[in-house]
Amino acid sequence: MRSHDSSAHRTGGLLALAVTLILSRAHPVAATTEDAATTEDQDLRTSQAHHAAVLELVDIQSAPAVTIARQLWDWAELGYLEERSSALLQNVLRQEGFEVEAGVAGLPTAFVASAGKGRPVIAILAEFDALPGISQMAVPEKRERPERTSAHACGHNLFAGGSVAAAVATLRWLEGAEGERSGTLRVYGTPAEEGGSGKVYMVRAGLFDDVDIALHWHPSDRTDASPLRNLANRSAKFRFHGVASHAALAPERGRSALDGVEAMNHMVNQLREHVPEDTRIHYVITDGGAAPNVVPERAEVFYYVRHPEPAELMKIWERVLNAARGAALGTGTSVEHEVIHGNHSILPNHALAWRMHANALEVGGPAWSRSELRFANKLRESLPDEIPPLESAQTVRPFEPKLRKSSSDVGDVSWTVPTTGLWAATWPPGTASHSWQSAAASGTSLGEAGMMMAAKVLALTVSDLLLDPTLADRNF
Repeated sequence: MRSHDSSAHRTGGLLALAVTLILSRAHPVAATTEDAATTEDQDLRTSQAHHAAVLELVDIQSAPAVTIARQLWDWAELGYLEERSSALLQNVLRQEGFEVEAGVAGLPTAFVASAGKGRPVIAILAEFDALPGISQMAVPEKRERPERTSAHACGHNLFAGGSVAAAVATLRWLEGAEGERSGTLRVYGTPAEEGGSGKVYMVRAGLFDDVDIALHWHPSDRTDASPLRNLANRSAKFRFHGVASHAALAPERGRSALDGVEAMNHMVNQLREHVPEDTRIHYVITDGGAAPNVVPERAEVFYYVRHPEPAELMKIWERVLNAARGAALGTGTSVEHEVIHGNHSILPNHALAWRMHANALEVGGPAWSRSELRFANKLRESLPDEIPPLESAQTVRPFEPKLRKSSSDVGDVSWTVPTTGLWAATWPPGTASHSWQSAAASGTSLGEAGMMMAAKVLALTVSDLLLDPTLADRNF
């Protein structure tokens, strides 16, 4: 995991902007005062004459974005295997005038697409990987796709389509603007967010070092642009090695690797009572042996550990390692572990978040058709009883700092460049991510309506910052 290093920031005219925005990491003011919010809102609404043109250009990108989203949903390619998905996105961006560098940071499916010139340099993130172990058709009842064992249950097909639409629309606006206007747009094709942390490798390779601001969005069951913190994350596969033997004829000769896994899991489950409240620990046994009458020689368990503060996470992680060592000692086995990934928590930026929030209020929630509402109501029959009302999808959530109990490699980007994002309602309220319901909605026009709403908010925010990057430098 990376620690923040202020010396890595760019020099130049926007250094003060970057430093000011980064300073919001240290628990900034929780929210604006009512007077400041009102003044800011009035200022925004009277100074955005260009918004109508930008929104019209985003509307033109609707059909291409839907084509992207549906194709990626159909392919449902897993992290670092998104060859067709990445190629499609690269081809679309090339055709729209972007210069594409493929295979960046040593990742075959990662890319950076650039257009425009000069400063500021604004990055739009685009994810496009699916999740394993979930299979679902685009229907409002649970129905697996026979030919697929993966699905876009986190909506990254929409993420990619919306980000490309926003980037292309903003480029068209930048090219058609009167007078000389500088600014560079970049689309970062970031693979394997789901457990692979592609952005970490891209940050490590220096691909964000000259970026001034990074923006992203994510599918959700609500619309919210509030400043967000989430959980730092570290994962590893723990592999226990024992001695195989006949479980009935010679059990005394065996040393069960599965016993080691189970002993570790038991100790970690006891540990849950003695860790900070915001800690999250979860695991799956990925190898537990092949037959009950054979003492397992090998066994493996895959762990995720999360906490909002990276330093606290590493303390908890060491205790998990000790549980693994103790389990091996007690069962007469040996253990080794392979770290799979690690992410920083997101560094919230209130000034940028306020700008995106104002644009979300201007755009409003997704407009769903009657057929989409019928789909939503049918899908919601499978959800728990206590869920938000359907009409809440049309409302932008209040601007207030939040802690989200999930993790993302966006966090590592945010410790390198000022970053903010949007959660957009692409699923019916109450729908959980990583579920068959979110996978189903992500493959429909209901999800695509939320995608285009997010594209509009992104494009407006990018255009605002291209016109005046110091807008993000307002303290309140």
